[in-house]
This record gives sequence, structure tokens and C-alpha cells, in this order.
Amino acid sequence: MRRLLFALVFGLVGGGLAVPTIAAPEVSQQEVVRAWNDLALNAVRVTRASDADAARTYAILNVALYDAVNGIVSADGRRKRDHALVPGPGPRQGDPQAAAAAAAHGVMVGLDPDRTASYDAQLAADLARLHPGRPRDLGVSWGRQVAQQVLSSRADDGSRPVESQPAGSGPGVFRAEWSGVQYRNMRPFAVADPGVFVPGPPPALDSLDYAAAFAEVALLGDAALPAPDKLATFQFWSLPAGSAQPPGEWVKIALNVSGARRLSLEDAARLMALASMAMADTTIVTVRTKFQYRHWRPTTAIREADTDGNPLTAPNPTWTPRAGSVGSSPEYVSGHSSFSGAAAATLAGFFCADRIGFTHTTDSAPGGEARTYPSFSAAATEAGRSRVFGGQHFEFSNQTGLAIGGNVAAKVLATRLLYRTGPTHHGECPL
Repeated sequence: MRRLLFALVFGLVGGGLAVPTIAAPEVSQQEVVRAWNDLALNAVRVTRASDADAARTYAILNVALYDAVNGIVSADGRRKRDHALVPGPGPRQGDPQAAAAAAAHGVMVGLDPDRTASYDAQLAADLARLHPGRPRDLGVSWGRQVAQQVLSSRADDGSRPVESQPAGSGPGVFRAEWSGVQYRNMRPFAVADPGVFVPGPPPALDSLDYAAAFAEVALLGDAALPAPDKLATFQFWSLPAGSAQPPGEWVKIALNVSGARRLSLEDAARLMALASMAMADTTIVTVRTKFQYRHWRPTTAIREADTDGNPLTAPNPTWTPRAGSVGSSPEYVSGHSSFSGAAAATLAGFFCADRIGFTHTTDSAPGGEARTYPSFSAAATEAGRSRVFGGQHFEFSNQTGLAIGGNVAAKVLATRLLYRTGPTHHGECPL
């Protein structure tokens, strides 16, 4: 797992290994996966969900999609894979596309009942493209069963009720009240113990490492120093409330890459389940880390540097971050970085290649302008650095966040949704 993370961070994984696709199917097979993820992305935007809420939504949807498809595929005589949450088996003669659509419909109506009409319309469109008859009906019945079991299982997963951490005081401590801390106790989707991924503390306030990170963000993240390129990079990845949130951007990236590489329905569903489970479980580690260390944001740190006990830091009482806001949760670690590390590592591991180029535009991209990346790790690196450019995080929080996400993803790839018999990996890449 460490070798996979090393290759991700430094972009050394080559593109010559086989992509885990059995055949070269028509892109239309996976359209049901894209369509329902697009609806989930829109639901997150409309409801102004937090990044943690968003990651949970995407994971629940994609677990249901995967289990609906896998329950039928694994029952029809092919090599069987592990389930994500619902063990099956599904009906041997059921239509997997009908099952996927019905499962996704059931989940989204359950999670977002205010938009039931849109979900009903999508289900009707999905089923209209399939031949009527027993296979379609069996698929729909199985998909509805999967949705019900997934929703029931996650109803008491610890993500509710909402809890808050009180405002803090003193050197090094995040000052504002922080809502959403209940996610530190959410039941994981894929890893057994999120606690093993919680990192050690940030550099001590009186250390040289802290002073170096302080100096960097004080310069690069200073709104008083014009830097259009750094501002644009921050804005591209800023993803405030009303956007698909950082996990949603990686959902979009995964959908686009899987479409370009013409994955089968079962492979596309598996990729989306792996990526979304890794990001949801990374949420738990990120929130636990923030809750445990309650580290102050650069704005407070720079304005009150005379209290940190470090002779190498100088206060600037008027310093303002390029982002224009302090930040709504403790600084250590960067959630943008941890989500990006998890998704990028999952994609690189799934395809057994980090260097897969793609073009992407985010919900907050200035002017909607797209950017092109040579690899998944390059996009993750930029997403993490954008938080330093915005004056939101220190670089040590970026690097630790990327490592958290990569480590969670490596565990997910090593243990989940694998074949039950025969070879399961090409090296560390799941088959």
C-alpha cells in the first residue's frame, strides 16, 4: 500500500498496465451510473450540503448502484465479487441496468424527498430504454430491495444528530464554534477502524517547521499581494456551499474518466463505489483529526503571532487571506486535500495508472474555464495547494491530508469489492 501511495504522490506509476475492464462495451451501458450521480451532485448543490454530508450521499448512492448490479452479475455464473453492503444474491435473470436505476431511485427519494418528481422522471426514462418483460421487472424489484436495505443500514450510522464543538481560545486553538463534529463517530463504509489513520499532531508552535509553514502561507495567501494565478487556482477549487463540494468534483472526474475509457456497467459501478466509500471514510478521519487538535487557521495565527512563543514568526494584525474568509472548521487537516488524496489514489489504483490525462471544470471555476491535468495526482496536488494560496491552510495540513486520503484509499483497494476466488490484484491494483 505504501508503494501505491508513493507512486501517486510523485506521479511515477506508468500507463502501460491493463485497465480492469473485461471488454470494450458501449458507453450507454454505464449511462445509468452517470445519470444518477449527476442527480446526486445537483441535490448536494441545491440543499447546500456540507462536504461531509455530500461524501455520505455519494457513498450511499454508489454502494446501492454497485450492490444492485453486483447482486445480479454475481448470480448469473460469472466470477463473484464481494458486496459492499447488501450481500444478495439478486435474481439470476434480472436486468442489471433496471436494478441499478431502481436502486438509485430508491436511495435518492429516501435521501432527498423534495425532488421526488425528478427522480421519478429519471427512473421512467431509464426503464423506457429497456425491453419490457420479466428481466426488467426482476431487476426493478431487486434494485428496490437493495435501496431499502442500504437506507435502513445507514439510517443510524452516526451522522445525525448534528453536533457542534464550542469556540476555543488561546494560542494555537481554533476560535469559532464548529458544527458537524458528529461525523467523527460515523460508521465507516469500507475500512474497519478509521482511528488507525488519524495522524500525529501538527508541528509545535515554537518549532522551525511551523515557522516555515507560517512564512509560506503569510506570503502566498496574503490578499494584499496581487497574484491572479494563485487567486484563480484557489477559486477553481474553492467549492463553497451550493457547489458539489470537493467530493463531488472527484465524482465528476471519475465519471468522465470512466466514460472516456468505456467501462462496463459493472466496472463503472465498482469504480464509483470504491471512490465514494474511500472519500466518505476519509471524512471520518478528517473530522476526528480536526476535533482532536483544534488547530487555528492562518488568519488567526498570523494576526496573533506574538502569542505563539516562536521568535521566527511576526504578527500582522491586518493580514487578510486571499480567500476572504477565515475558515469554518479547525485548520489541521485540510479536508480538500484529504478528499483529493483519497479519490486520486483510488482512481490510480483502480486503473493501475496514475498518468491518465483529463480535462475538468469545477463548480467554482472562474468563468467556467476548464483545466487539463496529466494525472490524478497532479489534480490532487493542485487542489491541496489551492488551500495554501487561499490563506486557508498551512502546507503541513495539505500534505497530511493528502497522506490520509491516500492511506484510506490504499486500504479500500486492498480489501473491498474483490473477487471471492482466484487472483484479486495485479500487484497492488485490484482486478
